[in-house]
Amino acid sequence: MTASVATRTEVAAKAVDVWKIYGTGEAQVHALGGVSVELEKGHFTAIMGPSGSGKSTLMHCLAGLDAVSRGEVYIGDSKITGLSDRGLTNLRRTKVGFIFQQFNLLPTLTAEENILLPLSISGRKPDQAWFDTVIETVGLRDRLKHRPSQLSGGQQQRVACARALVSRPEVIFADEPTGNLDSRSGAEVLSFLRNSVRDFGQTIVMVTHDPNAASYADRVIFLADGHIVDELHAPTADAVLDRLKRLDKAV
Repeated sequence: MTASVATRTEVAAKAVDVWKIYGTGEAQVHALGGVSVELEKGHFTAIMGPSGSGKSTLMHCLAGLDAVSRGEVYIGDSKITGLSDRGLTNLRRTKVGFIFQQFNLLPTLTAEENILLPLSISGRKPDQAWFDTVIETVGLRDRLKHRPSQLSGGQQQRVACARALVSRPEVIFADEPTGNLDSRSGAEVLSFLRNSVRDFGQTIVMVTHDPNAASYADRVIFLADGHIVDELHAPTADAVLDRLKRLDKAV
């Protein structure tokens, strides 16, 4: 079965008949089974599905964190399948941003140093005006000299969001970005992500299990058993929850 979701706008990332197979013989597991999807530039897309549906695998393949077994993946016009390790590393530094559930901040660096780390590693200087815009947007001006241990969970995740945004990547991949946050901090982070799309034209692709988090997105893609089975535009939390209940029953 090959599932396809098409769009008419400019594409930030896409998968073309992507398969991801683990193991061999009778132990084979098809985490993705011929998935084709286009993710719109300047949009906030959420990926959802029951446990084991392949949602995290799809994001990892799209982001170049995991190699596909078959098919092709593109970031913008750049085909990333078949790239060397050096090519993938360069792509992640220049075209892709990441936000993870665990924040992944270096404890010995200040918030400002953590935010600028990807640029430092790639030998690029920050655009000061853009840096100031990002800092004002995440509300961390008075926390830049603090280390992660001196910040709340919500503040640490906002540092991670600023770090992903400051290099102006073509697409930001967020893996359960509010999973370790309380509801208020989670709402702050999700509002920042949504505003970065609306105000700055950023592209966000987020894996989440939370219907409320998904309601911040422009579009929700649903996976089950390694296939795209549904999608929802302009989602509400109730509509997302209803679709998930249907998928759980089907599975």
